[in-house]
Amino acid sequence: MATPSQLRQWAREVIDVEIEALQGLQQYIDDAFVAACELMQQCKGKVIVMGMGKSGHVGNKIAATLASTGTPSFFVHPGEASHGDLGMLTEGDVVLAISNSGEASEIMTLMPVIRRLGIPVIAMTGKPDSSMAKLAQVHLNIKVTKEACPLGLAPTSSTTATLVMGDALAVALLQAKGFTADDFALSHPGGALGRKLLLRVDELTHTGTQLPAVSESVTISEALLEVSAKGLGMTCVLDDDGHLSGIFTDGDLRRVLDARIDIHATAIGEVMTRNPITLADNLLAAEALKLMEEKKINGLVRVSPQGQPLGALNMMDMLKAGVL
Repeated sequence: MATPSQLRQWAREVIDVEIEALQGLQQYIDDAFVAACELMQQCKGKVIVMGMGKSGHVGNKIAATLASTGTPSFFVHPGEASHGDLGMLTEGDVVLAISNSGEASEIMTLMPVIRRLGIPVIAMTGKPDSSMAKLAQVHLNIKVTKEACPLGLAPTSSTTATLVMGDALAVALLQAKGFTADDFALSHPGGALGRKLLLRVDELTHTGTQLPAVSESVTISEALLEVSAKGLGMTCVLDDDGHLSGIFTDGDLRRVLDARIDIHATAIGEVMTRNPITLADNLLAAEALKLMEEKKINGLVRVSPQGQPLGALNMMDMLKAGVL
C-alpha cells in the first residue's frame, strides 16, 4: 500500500507535468489561433463542438463556456451525428472538432458531409500532420510533450491543454465582442451567479418603516434607540426638509464614547458623519458590495435624485442574499 508521502509526491509530479504542458501551449497562440477567433467571431450561426471520449467531455465544457460568454455554441456527439444529429448543423455554423490524435474515425466519417454543407472546420489536435488537421480550414495545435499518466496512456496533460485552449478562445472572443457583466448575467439568471449579477440594491434595501431615520435635533441616546430598533447598525440623519444630511453608525458611536461625549445632551447632528457615500437606484448589488469593501464600510443608504433617503442596507443583507 502506498505511503502518504508517495501519494503526495505522485500528485505533485502530475501537477508539474501539466504546468509544463500549459507553458508549452503558449507557442501555439499564433496566426492560426487568430484565424480561429476570426472565423468564430464572424460565425452567423453557432459554433458546433465535436469530440469523442475524453475529448468529448472537454468539448462539452468548451461549448458551455463559449455559450455563456457570448458565442452561441453547443456540443454534438460525433457518434450520434452519424445517425441523424448532423441535421443540427445549418448554414452559417462553424465546427470545432477536437481529437488529440487527429484521427478520430467518428469525426473523420463526418468530414465529407460537413465540407459538402460548406461549413468551415477548426480542428484542435495534437498532431499538425493528422488527417483532421489537413482537412480543416484552421488547425489549432494542442501538442504536449508527455502525458502526466506514468504509463503515457490516460489523457491527462493533453486534455488539460485542450481545455485551456478552449478557454483561451472563449475569453479572447468575449473581449473582442465587448461582452459585459450584464450580458453574462442574462445567461446566468439562476444560482449564485444570478444573484450576484442581476440583483439590484433597490431589491435589498430596507424601506418605509424599516428604514432607520432621525432628525438632526434628537440626542445621541434617542438616535441609538432607532439604531437598535431597526437593527442595521446605523441610522439616517435628516434635515428639516427630509433630505439626508448624514448618517450615524456603530463606528461613530465608538468614537463618541472614546471622546466621552454626553450622549443624553448632545444632538446627533453634531457627531454624525456628513456627506456619506450613497447608492443610486440602478446600482447592482455586486457593485454596492465592491463599494463597501473598498471604502471599508458596513452600511449604505439609497437616495433619490433629490437627496431623500429611500432605503438602507448592510453587509448582512448582502450575505443573506448570497451576493457575498
